Amino acid sequence: MEIPVLRLKKGRHQSILRKHPWVFSGALQKVPRDLEDGVTVCVADHEGHILGTGHYHRGSIAVRLFAFEEVVPDAAFWADRIGRAIAFRQKVGILSLPDTDACRLVHGEGDGLSGLVVDRYSDVVVLQCHSIGMHRQRHHLAVALQRHLGPAVRIYDKSKNALPPKYAAGISDGWLVGEGAPEAVMREYGHQFYVHVGEGQKTGFFLDQRENRRYVAAFCEGRTVLNAFCYSGGFSVYALARGASHVASVDASARAIEWTERNVALNELPGDRHEAHVADVLEFLKGQPFGKYDLMIVDPPAFAKRLDKRHKAVQGYKRLNALALRQIAPGGLLFTFSCSQVIDLQLFKDTIVAAGIEAGRQVRIFATLSQGPDHPVSLFHPEGSYLKGLGLFVA
Repeated sequence: MEIPVLRLKKGRHQSILRKHPWVFSGALQKVPRDLEDGVTVCVADHEGHILGTGHYHRGSIAVRLFAFEEVVPDAAFWADRIGRAIAFRQKVGILSLPDTDACRLVHGEGDGLSGLVVDRYSDVVVLQCHSIGMHRQRHHLAVALQRHLGPAVRIYDKSKNALPPKYAAGISDGWLVGEGAPEAVMREYGHQFYVHVGEGQKTGFFLDQRENRRYVAAFCEGRTVLNAFCYSGGFSVYALARGASHVASVDASARAIEWTERNVALNELPGDRHEAHVADVLEFLKGQPFGKYDLMIVDPPAFAKRLDKRHKAVQGYKRLNALALRQIAPGGLLFTFSCSQVIDLQLFKDTIVAAGIEAGRQVRIFATLSQGPDHPVSLFHPEGSYLKGLGLFVA
């Protein structure tokens, strides 16, 4: 097949030479008006030398590159790329974690597959495409995943809400391979979790927090714990299993609280040490007596997904963390997170400093946390480092 070639303006090729996979619309010369969203294109410098191959979409990020050379993205190409992503996880030990059968298999740009996320939960593999071009390759991708993971896996496409609305209106989520209810029970370091891949957030679970759940659990024995924005109770299950004296799980979603209670029961943990609340976290915190909790986990959803929302998001993180810092018991530990990509680690730290000043407490940072190793970050695409967390000691 003949692949269209888009030329860059003079001097706009340096980021591609540095292996950054995004080509912004302002860097391109004239784009044919009839070029369809999702089509495979080659990108060339202003003289016509091919620099890479990717998927085109009319918008700010005009091309998402998946190769820094001219390639034909056929079934063999996708099988090779999926195989490389899985091989990386084998080499760094992610696929041999004890008593664990869930992980991220493909992490977009971190695996050279911009626009694609693949998560595994036991025998269920969830494919989520964030670009039209990648979604049009979903059947090739499913075949590639079966080739490398074996025929027993079921593969679910959960891309509808991640794609542009006009395109998404014509598609549905559903099984590419397999059938049945879109759910699974996975294991993570011996803990079991029910995952509803059809209705849950992201692909069904927050795999990026796996190592942080394990780390935080080590501090929970004998402590009263608040898990704010608990979703399906990942941190709550770990805290109870490690001997927390009491755990409160809070989320505005009734379905999330239902899943939290289900996961506590699934792991046969003592229900008398756990309470679950469907509530707004800020209002819940305001209603708690000072010092009730001596360990808090504050892990809100992304407050900003675009640069123009960053200032408002910073103010939201400041209010939330100032309230948590005011309420936590003296000598308490606060683990606070942000998954907003447009807020980098330094800005997040600065925001927590402002929250500490407002709260009037003495606070020390003793840990800096990030996403797990199955969410790798390309050295040349720092935007892939989206999850950041701080462990704070509050005097």
